[in-house]
Amino acid sequence: MTGLVLNQVSKSFAGKKVVDKVSLKLDKPGVYGLLGTNGAGKTTTIRMLLGIINKDSGEITWNGQAVNRKDVNFGYLPEERGVYPKTKILDQLIYFAELKGMNKVDAEKSIRKWAKRLKVEEYLEMPAEKLSKGNQQKIQFMTAIIHDPDLVVLDEPFSGLDPVNTTILKDIIINLVKSGKYVIMSAHQMATIEEFCSDILILNKGKTVLQGNLKDIKAAYPANRVEIDVDEDINKYINQAKLTILNEKNHQYTLRISNETEAEKLLKQLVENHIKINRFEILKPTLNDIFIEKVGATSEANIATPNAPDEADVVQNDAANNQTVEETGAENE
Repeated sequence: MTGLVLNQVSKSFAGKKVVDKVSLKLDKPGVYGLLGTNGAGKTTTIRMLLGIINKDSGEITWNGQAVNRKDVNFGYLPEERGVYPKTKILDQLIYFAELKGMNKVDAEKSIRKWAKRLKVEEYLEMPAEKLSKGNQQKIQFMTAIIHDPDLVVLDEPFSGLDPVNTTILKDIIINLVKSGKYVIMSAHQMATIEEFCSDILILNKGKTVLQGNLKDIKAAYPANRVEIDVDEDINKYINQAKLTILNEKNHQYTLRISNETEAEKLLKQLVENHIKINRFEILKPTLNDIFIEKVGATSEANIATPNAPDEADVVQNDAANNQTVEETGAENE
């Protein structure tokens, strides 16, 4: 079996089950979306599949062999950013590359290649504290890929980036997949996940609530909106159809519908009344719609259980003694 497999993997901290029998399979290069609200179990799942923390039960394999962080070639961009602020960028990137088994000559060659791609060449001789937040983010991204990993885990990779640098990073991720890499992406921007991921897994309170091919998942849901662009006010026709207006601007309307028949009846009415229609599109739910349906109100999902540790806290405490700097990034000095 090639690729990454998690089979019925579970983990508990202080008597609280943070991950409960989670399974996933990446059997070909591509981008896999791992989603969930804060505290859903994403971070714990990621750190188990990287071998940073031990699972309680289940099986995790890479190319048919049990995952061991000393033997597998993975890269990790954690959500918790961190570079040494007073250390020269080139020196710390070489340090991280050597931790991944590269020699200094090959490491510097790779660093300069990626620095050029990411447009941070001018900063290599500077301490990190001189860089903007966005450029520090690009440096941290480099630590995840300079050693040419087979699998890359990206946790909120576009956080802090402006549109130009976001585009640069997106192009690199696309090229990583084209070169045969496996990528797991966790992000709160659902549009980003829809753009990149063919398959997704949504966690809620440690359990899998939805999993599979994103296109198939969306196809299974009925249409819930219609977007209309016309040349005049059509509110009276919308009211007659008893439809809810979600957005209205310059005779452009977004309406909520229960089924496609409602939209078709409105369209017929507009045509019969000689309304000029520039655009009329029936839409399926977005991933954001589906996510909210599956996990419920985010405010409820983010409330910690009384007297129980939050996932980030328990993972931090558990991993403190066996988590090495090459997987987590450097802490601020």
